[in-house]
Amino acid sequence: MNQDKTFRKGLLILTAMAMLAAVQNLPAQDKPATPSPTAAEPASTDVNARAAVNFNDVADKALQAMKRRAEELHIKGVAVVACSEGDTVQSWSSKMVVVGHLSSPPSKNDPNGANLLGIAYTKAAEMADTLKDSGSHVRPPKTGEYGWQGGVVTRGKTGVLIAAFSGGPSEDDVKVSKAGLEILAGQL
Repeated sequence: MNQDKTFRKGLLILTAMAMLAAVQNLPAQDKPATPSPTAAEPASTDVNARAAVNFNDVADKALQAMKRRAEELHIKGVAVVACSEGDTVQSWSSKMVVVGHLSSPPSKNDPNGANLLGIAYTKAAEMADTLKDSGSHVRPPKTGEYGWQGGVVTRGKTGVLIAAFSGGPSEDDVKVSKAGLEILAGQL
């Protein structure tokens, strides 16, 4: 009987220790329940998440089209696509892909070499502000812009769509960018 009491006491202590160990992993308070959206209030996070997934899928297709076009033209560089909701660019989602190389080495014409990603985003930044193709000269270039051609912009179903390429001659960069913008405009 004494052994039975000792066994029960030990079992009780082990149970208490297990409960104390489990309590350390519990949060201080429950997470609030997520309210269900009403018919008047769509679940904006769900809509934004779907839009982001949709942009990523379409952006990948546009970047692949740009890569194919650059390869056809035998040029290497960087392709960028971006999408911004609304009539003006206040924020955007963007993706890029390196087609051959991210930067170019120093040369006779460019002793420092060039960061092609930086140039592509510079073209995109100009278009975000002017809503005109890069290098359109609708105004003098601002600091951070160079007025280089190679990027194209249009309005899509829900906002501004941008494609830019840097790495080849300006006229070829435009051809590559148009290949990407065609895919974006067809689906966004």
